[in-house]
Amino acid sequence: MQIYVVQRGDSLYRIARNFGLTVEQIQTANEIPNPTDLVVGQTIVIPTIGNVHIVRAGDTLYRIGRRYGISPQELARANRIPLYFPLSIGQRIYIPPRYKPIKEANAYADVPVRVPENVEEDTRKNAKDLTYLSIFSYQVQDDASLNAPALGTLPQIAQANRTLLMMVVTNIRQDQFDRELGRKIVTDGSFQDRLLNNIIRIAREQGYGDIHFDLEFLPEETREDYNQFLRKAATRLRAEGLMISTALAPKTSRAQTGAWYTAHDYRAHGQIVDYVVLMTYEWGYSGGPPMAVSPLPEVRRVVEYAVSEIPPSKIMLGQNLYGYDWTLPYRPGNPPAEALSPQRAIELAARENVEIKYDYEDQAPHFDYRDDQGRAHKVWFEDARSIQAKFDLIKEFGLRGISYWKLGLPFPQNWLLLTDNFRIRKRR
Repeated sequence: MQIYVVQRGDSLYRIARNFGLTVEQIQTANEIPNPTDLVVGQTIVIPTIGNVHIVRAGDTLYRIGRRYGISPQELARANRIPLYFPLSIGQRIYIPPRYKPIKEANAYADVPVRVPENVEEDTRKNAKDLTYLSIFSYQVQDDASLNAPALGTLPQIAQANRTLLMMVVTNIRQDQFDRELGRKIVTDGSFQDRLLNNIIRIAREQGYGDIHFDLEFLPEETREDYNQFLRKAATRLRAEGLMISTALAPKTSRAQTGAWYTAHDYRAHGQIVDYVVLMTYEWGYSGGPPMAVSPLPEVRRVVEYAVSEIPPSKIMLGQNLYGYDWTLPYRPGNPPAEALSPQRAIELAARENVEIKYDYEDQAPHFDYRDDQGRAHKVWFEDARSIQAKFDLIKEFGLRGISYWKLGLPFPQNWLLLTDNFRIRKRR
């Protein structure tokens, strides 16, 4: 497949003709929300086998091959031209499909009291491309019981698509991660025994195959307590044939401290659990200043530290499926930014008739507009280019795969590129 960026004067008809496809093929693959009103800077995934490179000044088969990770000899054979054949500007060079490594993919379904229709629809559509479906979340109670989320038909969807159900266990109380509840979970031995009994019982009843601990905002002094709890949990859960995994705050060094970081011991988790999910998003967040949600340099720094402590084969890269729309000027205490899907962001740019720009350092698209009240807005979101940059990072470091927060936010280009880059492992 190929990523195309809409230029001024483009139409779907013109783009389809240039790639030898029909308008319907491109529109259906991308679920384009603005087919008659494309936005300059909007990305479109061209659903072809392999890729096409348009020759630019200075291009040679060697330079083109280095860019796409293919030898110049293979390019010459694929295009039936001599190895040292002089290339012409504008010439189309076919890039054969690449080897696709086997990776795992997880996605969280946030279903506290009911399963929203958009979450169920998104899960039904994309479960075929998931290794795990994470049900968020089972909230630990003061008596070691668990407040269960809604399930609806999600277990049946997972089973039909050979997707392993993940039970996400959290220390959330009243919609927030609770510090003292977290302390009780990781320090009270008899409480832990009752909690693990309840987890195992629910896992048997509902068909969970992976128990995922997302314990956040833990007291800083409980780092080793958390490690010891995970060792106990791993022994109990593996005896029942269950996997165990954890979510980790995005740290960049072992010495990093703070309410969200200190108690998360990368090295110990890497030794104890089957795999971890790095929460590599929310640099740009609803209550903060406008910026990319998962800027590539920041994500890279986390990954570089993570692989120094944890085997890459145990690391899932976290990825957001959403962006934010901030009202400017930003001031602390402002109303939170509005979350929006990539599809909604494109619709908004088309409605406001503004160009989508791309930050090549952060590897993220963004645009500005004014609303009907004349207020300035800044939108950062995700597109085909930004998600491909994360897939390239997974390949570069040999990570286990990718983990999405969260289902229910339409981003068809992500799923097109996921299966173009990887073969997704199934565990059922």
